[in-house]
Amino acid sequence: MGPCSAERREQVLETARQLREECGSIPFIYRAGAWKPRTSPYTFQGAGSEALKWLTEAKSVYGFDVATEVATPEHVREALEAGIDYLWIGARTSANPIAVQGIVESLTLSIERSRLDESGKLKGVLIKNPVNNDAELWIGNIERLEKTGIPVMAVHRGCNHQPCWAMAHAVHLAKPNIPLLIDPSHMSGDAEKIAGLVQKAHELGFDGAMVEVHHKPEEALSDAKQQITPRKIREVLLEEPTSHQLISNLPTTVSESTAKELSWLRAEIDELDDQLWATIAARMDVSKRIGEWKKAHGIAPLQPERYREIKEKLKIKNEKLKIGGSTLSEAFMMNVWELIHEESLRQQES
Repeated sequence: MGPCSAERREQVLETARQLREECGSIPFIYRAGAWKPRTSPYTFQGAGSEALKWLTEAKSVYGFDVATEVATPEHVREALEAGIDYLWIGARTSANPIAVQGIVESLTLSIERSRLDESGKLKGVLIKNPVNNDAELWIGNIERLEKTGIPVMAVHRGCNHQPCWAMAHAVHLAKPNIPLLIDPSHMSGDAEKIAGLVQKAHELGFDGAMVEVHHKPEEALSDAKQQITPRKIREVLLEEPTSHQLISNLPTTVSESTAKELSWLRAEIDELDDQLWATIAARMDVSKRIGEWKKAHGIAPLQPERYREIKEKLKIKNEKLKIGGSTLSEAFMMNVWELIHEESLRQQES
């Protein structure tokens, strides 16, 4: 827990103080980004090396471990020399296996040169999923880091402010012994949605959460809309979990660990449903624009030749899907398409 960016010394220490006051009984790592890989060069890029001093001061004053994001071998070197306990690799860096390999080599070199004595040894590395929905790349990055011998944790931050449960599930199945955390701040981009996502993560059996916390979120120089206060994170973390409701609705022969697998599968269904409805809604928007174009050019909404052309393409597509192992029947596909086509005509005529 901690701010997206270490903006200034006072902000880092005050957020740390409030977190210690509000969450003193809850184990956590204090995090803040020193270097920020921002989309625009005109936004706050982080305070850089100076921020490492603020983090280690917070560590000294309040007694908790600290973490920061690294994207280059030089970042790794500076963070380790400053005494940072945990490093994390962000989604943009995680999308580039060459960059991750560079970080791995830097970590390996640091160990070989005995830069880390027992009192200041790096305690772990967290790796976020890539910005793209790619489970294999995420797993590959984990395996690169595992070669260093440093404990690794996976952080699911979603893609484009949406969960990617299928990707996270695949990684969880492939690496069941790696702690899996959720990053509800980036997953939603909305502070109001953090509590619900933390609850969902509990239901799925996640091992923790990486939440952006700022003592004054409205004044944050980056990600202001997705940061919450130390008091709010305390309320979120202490909220009564609801996963027992799933167990109570299943036969007594089903264990809690087995029930979590059903939760994962249902999460994947929910994700696909969201994508399905979003795609249909986008299609209707295009249909409406087509209708406007047809009206402007005096063309009827229903075009029989186009209608027959699409139906023939669907039949061919269905045959190809069957070759690929699909169990969709042609009748089902046609029925669904007829409903979509009917609604498209209504959109064009409205």
